[in-house]
Amino acid sequence: MAESHFDNIEKIENDLWDAADELRANSKLASSEYFLPVLGIIFLRHAANRFDTVTKQIEEDQASGKMPRRAVKKIDYLKRGALWLPEISRWQYIVSPPDKPHADLRSVVFEAMEAIEQEYPEQLQNVLPKEYGGFGKTVFDDLIRIFNREILNTVSGDVFGRINEYFLMKFATAAAYDDGEFFTPPSLVQTIVNVIEPEHGIVFDPACGSCGMFVQSSYFIRRLGLDTAKRVVFKGQEKTATTIRIGKMNLAVHALSGELHETNTFYNDSFELAGKCDFLMANPPFNVDRVDAEKVKIDIRLPFGLPGINAEKKVSNANYLWISYFWSYLNPTGRAGFVMSSQASNAGNQEKEVRRKIVETGDVDVMIAIRSNFFYTRSVPCELWFFDRGKPEERRDRVLMIDARNVYRKVTRKIYDFSPAQEMKLTAIV
Repeated sequence: MAESHFDNIEKIENDLWDAADELRANSKLASSEYFLPVLGIIFLRHAANRFDTVTKQIEEDQASGKMPRRAVKKIDYLKRGALWLPEISRWQYIVSPPDKPHADLRSVVFEAMEAIEQEYPEQLQNVLPKEYGGFGKTVFDDLIRIFNREILNTVSGDVFGRINEYFLMKFATAAAYDDGEFFTPPSLVQTIVNVIEPEHGIVFDPACGSCGMFVQSSYFIRRLGLDTAKRVVFKGQEKTATTIRIGKMNLAVHALSGELHETNTFYNDSFELAGKCDFLMANPPFNVDRVDAEKVKIDIRLPFGLPGINAEKKVSNANYLWISYFWSYLNPTGRAGFVMSSQASNAGNQEKEVRRKIVETGDVDVMIAIRSNFFYTRSVPCELWFFDRGKPEERRDRVLMIDARNVYRKVTRKIYDFSPAQEMKLTAIV
């Protein structure tokens, strides 16, 4: 992504949030009731921007002869990573429906969501937020105006991703999500994609959250000139229905499909994918300490044994459950990239024993240390771990370790990421 895409992003985020939160304060809705409908408006705005961008691309390609002059089809949009939108679901119609000049915008948005679900029933049936009855008409009209600002007409999908992430963070309540665990910074996801190159077969995320791993994988595949739908199958697991809905919305707005299961990965391999995945990508919740050891002690995904167990028969820290699971999901040539707490690489006691066994497989390929402040919701540093079950024999006793803690650029005063040039350098090293 170009650095200019993030010009004024901090101000855009703050202005949008301050305006939306002021409306919430003037409504009768709690944050937990407000956040999904607002994310639904962001979805509509994002989908409309992508639709308009692709429409312009198609017109230019037809004018230049790169594309035949014919009626444009839905597939033309899907191939370019955008949803084809029915007229009543396009942003300009929603803001000012020409055939309904005095319409209640709440009903207009409801009908827009219904039309999109009917157009894409397999991906979106009963997924999009339509719970707008609790908004007063004035409050809802003002909400639409907030997201109708001129500055949002031309921003990229990367910026909408940041806006979405920012709103998720701001809505951080127990009813919304746990510890901001379901949005991974795009630059970290991009780094994982650059290293493992997920361009074929089964791509699995057992803590899929908002499905950012799948979105970035599709960008990578398209850059290769390939068709994502023909190359990979996306499968994900998440533990809450709300998060599944957000993940499906994120996939849909990028014209992607994937199979998502609502389940707790600590206890369930609902797709029965152990030993079958070509690629695994994940950003699991760190340092979970309440996993029931009795329920997982004979799990086939734990070939290296359990890490430490406390007096209550709980796994004292689940980081190495995740790490063991990730290794176990891979087929004999599979590759994995995942975000992990920095504590895991030097943990002692039984965790150290599990780590020794994993290293002795020869499948640990790369580790990258990341500084703090890459996440909106976590200020702690982290590490990127990479497995390669098909690593060449001559490299099986070697692990590439990169200290990237001094590699970053400032996006805002509190948030850092990698610039495109920095991502390229890290990839070149690997």
